Amino acid sequence: MSVAVLFPGQGSQTVGMGAELFEEHPDLLGARADEILGWSLREMCLEGPEEALTRTEHAQPALFAISYTLWQAFQGEYGGAIAGAAGHSLGEFTALAASGAVGFDDALAVVSARGRAMAAAADAVPSGMAALIGSDEAQGREIAARSEAVGGTLQVANLNAPGQVVMAGSHEDIQWLEEHGREMGVRRVIPLKVAGAFHSTFMQPATDGVGAALAQAEFSEPAFPVWSNTTARPHDPSHLAETLVAQVVSPVRFAESLLDMANAGIDTFIHVGPGDVTAGMARRTVGDATVEVVSSPEDIPGVVKSLVTMG
Repeated sequence: MSVAVLFPGQGSQTVGMGAELFEEHPDLLGARADEILGWSLREMCLEGPEEALTRTEHAQPALFAISYTLWQAFQGEYGGAIAGAAGHSLGEFTALAASGAVGFDDALAVVSARGRAMAAAADAVPSGMAALIGSDEAQGREIAARSEAVGGTLQVANLNAPGQVVMAGSHEDIQWLEEHGREMGVRRVIPLKVAGAFHSTFMQPATDGVGAALAQAEFSEPAFPVWSNTTARPHDPSHLAETLVAQVVSPVRFAESLLDMANAGIDTFIHVGPGDVTAGMARRTVGDATVEVVSSPEDIPGVVKSLVTMG
């Protein structure tokens, strides 16, 4: 058995998440985190309101902090070897922190700056994202080319799993996609409730802020490989900051990352964090893998028991 951990990205946040963790982990979720963020993590996670928690500048650091703390609780109970990690978009920073490549405080500061920069870029130009159900990367690229031919700016943003491609563009682009998707062979177009066209050139204004924050962080050799959203390969520690800046404007190649992890011998994936989104992606992409979910401390004993039995 070879185990990897997966961490969720923006969209998995819910009011009430991490309620069991705040009392037990004040070292991570207490005053120091609030000082870094400039707002109360506990109040935002437990009280919201949902509209505030959903904002990019709040959702990203909140999800990072809760997912990382849950990882610490899981690892404390499991204690077994971890062969690798990956995270979806924001979750890549959680994976890097879990590996020891960057400390919690530095990672939280970077994620907070990233959220603010991406929120500002999204606010500057009305834009959004839409999922193409039943489509593959080739079809997504074809649609992007057809959009460009009529003056549009649609881009492939997420390659999540077989049949799960997400496009990004202006509000006009998304409307055009809804109107013409079926004639281009798309089974269904689903506009997503997101604040902007993430992982596309619409986020270019955010790269300076992300780069500046990364320049203030201290990085170390990871304890296990962390797969990059941008390259779908394990990070090269010597180019870590550069790759993480590129991630802001590059497609999330999550399905390809999962397949590369499987090719490296990983056969068990553990989603760690709110929700279960990356578990669903793993099941669709690596059909013969074992997939478990740790979305709250209550899940840990059962998952650890299952891993020990398999191991």
